[in-house]
Amino acid sequence: MPAPRNWRQHRDELRALYDVDTEFEALEESCIPSYLHGNALAARFAWQRLAAAVDHYSRLAPAGPVLDFGAGSGVLARLLPAATPYHYVEQDDALAARIAALVTGGRREHTASLPPTHFAAVFALDSLEHNEDVSALLAALAATLRPDGVLILSGPTENLLYRLGRWVAGFSGHYHHQTIYDIEAVAAGGFRRVRLASLPLRFAPLFRVTAWRCA
Repeated sequence: MPAPRNWRQHRDELRALYDVDTEFEALEESCIPSYLHGNALAARFAWQRLAAAVDHYSRLAPAGPVLDFGAGSGVLARLLPAATPYHYVEQDDALAARIAALVTGGRREHTASLPPTHFAAVFALDSLEHNEDVSALLAALAATLRPDGVLILSGPTENLLYRLGRWVAGFSGHYHHQTIYDIEAVAAGGFRRVRLASLPLRFAPLFRVTAWRCA
């Protein structure tokens, strides 16, 4: 899976908003340090996850508004078709303010007040593993998804190779409460998986990016 087209341009846009050297502690739980990582391979893996998620979306999702749950940087909006209404959930007010600066017309949402059966696609990219009650969050995301909509998940496998790479890249990972396998097991209770990408290699996955429809 290649990185998204124009990803270096999007990386430069993020660099104009974030100084990872001075803000690392505040940003570590987001994907922003990964997108801007000084190690080109580590950065490329991060952008490849976005590319895989957008590929699932382009193949499976109907037209309509999308929700980016745990948006972090909001850069996903740059990779969607230009006319796509972009909504996002980001609990960190400082990050949400910078998403607003990056994404013209984006709308911030809150988990407790998501509109029912509204979104054509819901993305939860490298975000659910930061939460202990994944079941409740997936139920909330299912309720906000249209019957013909698509849920797109990604997250780390937490296997030995992933943990080694995370250590080399300078991340602690103490904020991860789940693996992507744990999250997918919960998702399988209310959704059916329709597409899978294992990155960077199928036989040695560091991340899994999956697409789901309501069961």
